[in-house]
Amino acid sequence: MKATWEPHERHGKLTARSDLPTSVYAFPAKRKEPMTDASHVRSAVARFNQIEGVSDTEREVAFENIKKAATHYGVTLSEHSWKELV
Repeated sequence: MKATWEPHERHGKLTARSDLPTSVYAFPAKRKEPMTDASHVRSAVARFNQIEGVSDTEREVAFENIKKAATHYGVTLSEHSWKELV
């Protein structure tokens, strides 16, 4: 699976999530778990198992996105598979 995440440093408005590009989300199709800094990457990992209504394929893409964002922001992951987060 290929990651779709791309760096985006601006956080966006709290009242309008739509002003963030889809490429900053761990789950881009659902626009869940935006990752615009290291804190958001850690949050995406912590909340991974709380996202409902997504397929295994979407979870796989989300984990690849988390790994790419973690590398970009210098966050160390101990998990090697999305299955370790559920």
